[in-house]
Parts: sequence; structure tokens; C-alpha cells
Amino acid sequence: MLKRRDLSDCNPLFELMKHPDVFPFVRHKTDSYEEYLFVTKQTMEAEENGELISRTITDEWGTPIGTISLFDIEDNAGFLATWLGKPYHGKGYNSLAKEAFFNELFFDLGIDTVYMRIRKLNHRSIRAAKKLPYVIKANETRKSLYDKLNQDGEIYDLFEIPKDLYNLHILRQDHNEDNTHQLLEA
Repeated sequence: MLKRRDLSDCNPLFELMKHPDVFPFVRHKTDSYEEYLFVTKQTMEAEENGELISRTITDEWGTPIGTISLFDIEDNAGFLATWLGKPYHGKGYNSLAKEAFFNELFFDLGIDTVYMRIRKLNHRSIRAAKKLPYVIKANETRKSLYDKLNQDGEIYDLFEIPKDLYNLHILRQDHNEDNTHQLLEA
């Protein structure tokens, strides 16, 4: 589902990124394959330097279908950026990738908070964020950060995923699975 970024994945990812339903929402837009290779190499180097965390999202067969990253890491918090190729929209890959990524961030890498800034015009992503039971809309609770993101006008909504709330979600999920398993055995 997730793997470390690799230059060999650039060609299929670049082709998926170019789609007009995807391109406007990609953080690092590139106009050529060579430029995408260069940006991916920079991303890999930035991860080695501890500046960000980035993974390639794959389907069941290991085919690259998008990316998920944590940028601007500061004080064990950072901003999430994710995109999937158009053929993979609405098939459940986004939530699976986020869960795998959040597990790695919170439980392996010591991240405490993940922020999502989503363009107010990106209705699909806002709906997806609101579906996640561990996401808090933070326009008011993180007002100074919200104001900083929108210093040039109200462009973004701010969402927050605190480690504690995510962990509670995982514990509830595990508890529900245990209860279901016990009922099946009875």
C-alpha cells in the first residue's frame, strides 16, 4: 500500500499527475517528466535530511497510484499532502493510504499532529476529510495558523489530526473487531 519514494515510480506517477482533475491539487506541479524526476529526487533528499516524510501509494499489485507526504515538519507536527491518480478516485485507496501513513507517522516516527490545509474550492477533499472520525476542523481552534495560511485571502480550510484522537480511533476499531470475532465464535 505504501513504499518509500523511488525514482523508478516517476513515469507512472507523472502520467497520473497530469490529469486535469488531479494536477490543480498537487503540491509540486511539474510540466515535464524530467522536472518530475528532479522534484522526486529533491523530495528523497529532503526526507534523508529529516525535512519531510514521503511515500508512494500503491494498489494491490504494487503499481504506483499516487503519493502521500508530510511537509513543513516542525515541533513534531506537519502538513499532509496527498494525491491519487484519477482512475483510483472513489475506490477506497485514499483512506487506506492515510491510515497506513498515520500509523507510521504517529507510532513509528514520533509525529504528534498532522495538519491538512485544503482549498475551500476542493469540495471532494473536504468531504473526504470530514468523513474521517479522527479529524477536527481547526479554523477556529488553531486560529493563528489558519490566519497565516490565509494571509492572502480565505483560500484554505484547516483540519487537524491529533495523535491522541487517531489512537483512540484505532483502539475503538480494534475493540469492535475483537467483539465481532467473539460473536462469531459463540
